[in-house]
Amino acid sequence: MGGVARQDGHHVLAIDDLPGLRVMGEAEFTGPGLAVTLDPLKMVVDVSELGISGYQAADWLREHQRVTVGLSDHRRLVAQLTHADDHRTAAVLLDALGALVKTADELPAPKPVDLPSPDELQLETAMLPRDAFFAEVEQVDAARAVGRISAEMVTPYPPGAPAVLPGEVITREVVQYVRSGLAAGMQLPDPSDPELNTFRVVVDKR
Repeated sequence: MGGVARQDGHHVLAIDDLPGLRVMGEAEFTGPGLAVTLDPLKMVVDVSELGISGYQAADWLREHQRVTVGLSDHRRLVAQLTHADDHRTAAVLLDALGALVKTADELPAPKPVDLPSPDELQLETAMLPRDAFFAEVEQVDAARAVGRISAEMVTPYPPGAPAVLPGEVITREVVQYVRSGLAAGMQLPDPSDPELNTFRVVVDKR
């Protein structure tokens, strides 16, 4: 998968040809236990070699190039073409990414995201989700939420998979993950406190 291409006479420019950008493909997304096929029109572009985050890249493209990408995270962005696109609109994307490459050195260093291991994302379920959601609840400071049973869902976008579900025991690793992600630009649409200074937890009656 070599990225999207713009044909201008005999000149072909691909995203992979832009320094610091890499289009992720079959090696990362297909294989045993993974996807069998890959949509070539949905491009996951790793921008980490530019020394910026995907959040910064998406914000810059929208503000300075009027190009909106589908998703972004701490190191990637997703650009998608459809049946409505052609070489002209593909050229808009490529030109915008080329401008990003030239400007990346001027952007501030990205804020780090404390990524837990896959095992650390497997939280203990202490209550049924319904019981926790409808239980007596309280808001507690982030530091005091560790070890408590969550009464809400906390879902980072992307990937859109909840990091915390009602009924699960909140851990320090997950608190650090979602709070550092929020500070770096992560989208978290569902917490009761959008700043994540507090978490909604089940009242401990012990």
